[in-house]
Amino acid sequence: MMKTIHIFSILLVVAFVISLSSTCWAIEDKSLILYFSFDSAKGKTVEDMTGNKHDGTLNNADIIKKPVKIGKGALNIEDMNAGMTVETFKELEEYQDNTFVFWVYFTAGSNGAWSQIIAKKAPGSDRSPGIWINPGGTGIHYRYNPGNQGAGRIGPGGEGNNFPTDEWFHIAGVKKGSNLKVYINGEEEGSYGVPAKHAQGPEKLYIGQTGYNPAWFIMDDLVVYSRALTADEVKANMSSVVAVSPGGKLTATWASIKDVR
Repeated sequence: MMKTIHIFSILLVVAFVISLSSTCWAIEDKSLILYFSFDSAKGKTVEDMTGNKHDGTLNNADIIKKPVKIGKGALNIEDMNAGMTVETFKELEEYQDNTFVFWVYFTAGSNGAWSQIIAKKAPGSDRSPGIWINPGGTGIHYRYNPGNQGAGRIGPGGEGNNFPTDEWFHIAGVKKGSNLKVYINGEEEGSYGVPAKHAQGPEKLYIGQTGYNPAWFIMDDLVVYSRALTADEVKANMSSVVAVSPGGKLTATWASIKDVR
């Protein structure tokens, strides 16, 4: 009996050490600047799950329980005035290399106009990045200023394609220097020239409505990094949020990040 208790105690200590180590990695990965699971909301507030308290504010949008890709909820943008905003903060104002990762489920096709998915604005610009669907379909227009450079209309299979409705897709836009790679369901579908130093400065992050009406979509697990993820990290993000240690040798998943909240 005593031996069993001793072994159990050792296992508890080992588990605690592993958990503590993962927690430290998550904290030290400063590039993970925003994470919204969209599992729930408190009134109009959607919690930033990094623990940094850069919470989102709902505007005519809501959290729904299905369809959901990961977890218990998703953000519903199905109203011409629907959106969520995140107030500006230092890391959001300064990044150049960056990665935006999210799941999207289009509930309707094109309405014949440029329709917003995401916009990180900067003084005089709404393309840091700006992400829309095209007037002619559900292909994603993913752009940076100056020069309005990037993807024109990318979908499954590459440039010039549309996304079908009522189906989940994993999107990752990875900007490194003067290059933007767009991944769909973990596969690179396009590579584009963009400004190495894009427009930046104090302005909000918008999901859904901006000066443009929103596309009609449901979004799950939006993650923003102030660095370019690798192709392997993009694939890892399809099932869990990854945080990398400063040495780049160890990764922590959402379970570890959750412990620090």
